[in-house]
Amino acid sequence: MSIEAGATVMKHLLSCLCLLTFGHLHSEEKPNVIYINCDDLGYGDLACYGAKDIRTPHLDKMAHEGTRFTDFSVTSALCTPSRASLMTGRYPGRSGLAVGVLRPDADKGLPSNEVTLAEVARQAGYATGCIGKWHLGFKPSLRPMDQGFDSYFGVMHNLDHFETVVFEKEGGMPVLRGNEVEKRPAVPAEMTGMYTTEALKFIEAHREKPFFLYLGHAMPHLPFDASEKFKGKSARGLYGDVIEELDDSTGQILDKLKELGLAEKTLVIFTSDNGPERKTPGSAAPLSGGKHTVFEGGLRVPCIAWWPGNIPANRVCDEFISTLDVLPTLAAITGASLPQNLKLDGADISEVLLNASGKSPRKTLYSLYGLKKNRKESMREGPWKLHLTQPPTLFKLTNDVTESSDVAVQNPEMVKHLTDLAVQYREDTRSMQPITPATP
Repeated sequence: MSIEAGATVMKHLLSCLCLLTFGHLHSEEKPNVIYINCDDLGYGDLACYGAKDIRTPHLDKMAHEGTRFTDFSVTSALCTPSRASLMTGRYPGRSGLAVGVLRPDADKGLPSNEVTLAEVARQAGYATGCIGKWHLGFKPSLRPMDQGFDSYFGVMHNLDHFETVVFEKEGGMPVLRGNEVEKRPAVPAEMTGMYTTEALKFIEAHREKPFFLYLGHAMPHLPFDASEKFKGKSARGLYGDVIEELDDSTGQILDKLKELGLAEKTLVIFTSDNGPERKTPGSAAPLSGGKHTVFEGGLRVPCIAWWPGNIPANRVCDEFISTLDVLPTLAAITGASLPQNLKLDGADISEVLLNASGKSPRKTLYSLYGLKKNRKESMREGPWKLHLTQPPTLFKLTNDVTESSDVAVQNPEMVKHLTDLAVQYREDTRSMQPITPATP
């Protein structure tokens, strides 16, 4: 079956599942949704994922009260393409953002004809808010409030020198409210606290009707920093301090939901846009690689889902899911109707979220990073993962999650199958500059 035909069948099944699973909900019963997306947080940076030198009691409690996923992947270990997939449920090549990071002076961004998470939620009658990093276009018509969000607060891009330099003559990196500058310059140590305050205000202001809040933290992307309350507290230095402040931020949000009686009415997802930056103390342990790679350490990230009374508590789930699946799942739980001609690469995973024995429909994941000689590609199907290198390398993740034992020579048929599949995905998703197909 072709990718396109498979997608058509999947969308039909998705529609049926939406009706069966959520058709009984009344408008007043629609859950709120909060998606917390950290920046460059590694798989091994939280205590509940194995970190011994960073304390994350609030996230540990969130995992105890909800579900911790161990096989949740992004499409690219880089900010812009990863976020493009999250916002659209589509591979980033489809929106022309397969490789590279958008800088503040970029003319392009996420095309306005893409259907975003915010537009899906708004179509279902939700109030929509975006706080924090956007990184999907900075010119008018490409900003959050042009892409379905009712409100925006934050810094739309990174805080590193490559981006702050653009604003030096204007007094520094701007913090925006809507499309207006609220203050300059943005100070890294203030970002997590400032975003948390805004998130709590948003929840208070929209407590009476369904809302969708996207909280894109600036941390722990370089240059990372923490407020004075958290500095010097972690055994992993300033980086650990930053993670512990993110933990506290999440705890404040969950406590606010409980205080307002919204806990059982709110789905909260905590995750990261990709693995840790190699120039930081971030950890992807026990995975190999990190940001800027197609190893699991770059693609597989922490993901905790919390919705008391709905998502099974104290569960560790190893089902294979992706950020591509977030948009169709949001459509299902909000009761939104998706355009008939929308070509999605994700599928509704509400059964995995809500059912302890739910099985994921996801079988494959194509990943891409970089251009020309720096280009890296991988193709996964179930437990099998191929790196399209010369020669190719093949790993079976069920018993080799570290991707350290190459079994390509022993499995030439699987190498050919995954190579052919990668070529098909590359062409179908318009990911440019293909490399020579790998051979064992």
